[in-house]
Amino acid sequence: MTADPAALHSFISRHHPFDLLPASALDTLSGLLDPQSYPADAEILDIDAPLDALHIVRDGVVDLYSPEGRLISRSVPGEIFAARSLLRDGRSAHRAVAESDTTILRLPVTVFRQLLERHPSFGAYFDRLRNTPQRRPAANPDNGAALGLAEIRDVMMPAPVILPANTSARAAAEVMRDRGISCVLVGAKDHLDGILTTSDLTTRVLAEGRDPQLPIGEVVTPTPLSLAPGALLFEALLAMSSHGIGHLPVVDDGRPIGILTRTNLIQRQSLSAVAIISDIGGLTEIADLAAVVGTVPRLLAKLVGLGVEAHRIGHLITSVTDALTRRLIQLAEADLGPPPVPYLWLACGSQGRCEQTGVSDQDNCLILDDAFVPEEHDAWFADFARFVSDGLDACGYYYCPGDMMATNPRWRQPVSVWKGYFDGWIARPDPMAQMLASVMFDLRPIHGEESLYAGMHRATLDKARRNSIFRAHMTANSLKHTPPLSLFRGFALIRSGEHKHTVDLKHSGVVPIVDLARLYALQAGLEPANTRDRLIAARDTPVLSPSGGSDLLDAYDLICNIRLAHQARQVRAGQKPDNFMAPNSLSELERNHLRDAFGVIKTMQSAISYGHAALS
Repeated sequence: MTADPAALHSFISRHHPFDLLPASALDTLSGLLDPQSYPADAEILDIDAPLDALHIVRDGVVDLYSPEGRLISRSVPGEIFAARSLLRDGRSAHRAVAESDTTILRLPVTVFRQLLERHPSFGAYFDRLRNTPQRRPAANPDNGAALGLAEIRDVMMPAPVILPANTSARAAAEVMRDRGISCVLVGAKDHLDGILTTSDLTTRVLAEGRDPQLPIGEVVTPTPLSLAPGALLFEALLAMSSHGIGHLPVVDDGRPIGILTRTNLIQRQSLSAVAIISDIGGLTEIADLAAVVGTVPRLLAKLVGLGVEAHRIGHLITSVTDALTRRLIQLAEADLGPPPVPYLWLACGSQGRCEQTGVSDQDNCLILDDAFVPEEHDAWFADFARFVSDGLDACGYYYCPGDMMATNPRWRQPVSVWKGYFDGWIARPDPMAQMLASVMFDLRPIHGEESLYAGMHRATLDKARRNSIFRAHMTANSLKHTPPLSLFRGFALIRSGEHKHTVDLKHSGVVPIVDLARLYALQAGLEPANTRDRLIAARDTPVLSPSGGSDLLDAYDLICNIRLAHQARQVRAGQKPDNFMAPNSLSELERNHLRDAFGVIKTMQSAISYGHAALS
């Protein structure tokens, strides 16, 4: 089939990512595109077919089917398909079929790879399909070198005090005293004229015996050194050091929007998981604990700004929750006296998996020694559980909506009862049983006698693995949450209510992968509770192929990184972080990568769904 290069140039230039290419590259590309026509229902690619070209839909619709024969997605004019397979092992992972009369533009792989190498912005679009893109280095998020890679906007004090030049020196001093600050900016919201510090008042007013009613415009430092919010903190530290200044205004397009001080930097450098945990260990009042834990959202925003990977942030944030839980347990015992029998406090849910973010409820339980006698001992443990759970709630970890907490008598029981729970859920796996089992497979000891749980997890895994009916129920459970992706690669947005026009990155993005990873761990008898650790371990077993595992791991990392970046933006804007993100807040590149990640989830769910149906 012949085609008009000018028409192909016009078509290809209107679609992303080809619109990132310069005109000269588009001219060359258009002359090398090979149009191929297919009638409705014709096979374009088969599973495992070798790929020698990038495929672009010119006209019509292409349906992509999983190896199990399930429809995964549809590609419409302007969209690319099979690019992930082309960039990885060069063989098609899906079966592509023309849904209607269709024309495909084939770009030879040699030309495609030349475009990737020569045009970085074009190549960046495909990075996610090849592997996980590298973020800014942050090997140790708590050291000074890593902090220097943050942008000033991530660590500055926002909303600086700005006074007009005719303000008296006395009035300015009163403002600094009342606000507890060491400087004010001089000017207005749309421009910066100068800066006045406590040192200026001392040396230029008091030391010289000048009238305290004089206007500050006469004693300010005019046109002070300033930096833009996007400058790196390293640049700010260098500027402050070389100019011998302790205060640096942050200016955006002429508007003063923040201030950076040496004291501020010292405080920010101490804002780390280590410092927060250290502070928690020395506090005895709930209000003081809540104040310290209240800095966790700022810690999250800082870590995101440093480029720390989402899974590392999850571990750090969870370590703070663990420390708080242990401190509350210590305070409870100090208040109530020693426990009547040995116990073990365990976390489940995101805390159990070490995957907490900026918004978390509490999920916990108590395993008690079999010497436990309800009539004699339960009053102590009820008060104990209430003390700890109330403390967690006061510090921002709200009560579990499903009452999965040690305050519920059902979830504070002796070892023998817990073993009975697990055995019963496995033997009679109704929907409620498999839901409870899913939660309990994520248990992690926090404080107490760990021997009470030793061996129970391993024994439960072995029993569950041998029970095909229970595994089938767990498989069905892992398919309940689906990615918000329509057949035409659009986002299936929430249609009404408070979160209209957003996607739920937790329940529609993270949770489906968490459920899949838990299922793989069950099928392979793997003990890790962390989702990422489960996926990595499962890749070395027959339950998950290396390529499928790598794709799912990449998808998980991407969604988690986008989720945390969304929460960090909310924190910086003074908002309460949540999981509901409007896709249009992302760049076109990020939206396409997110669609790819959702497509991976859909493919993996299709694979286990096919196996589940075959066993039914």
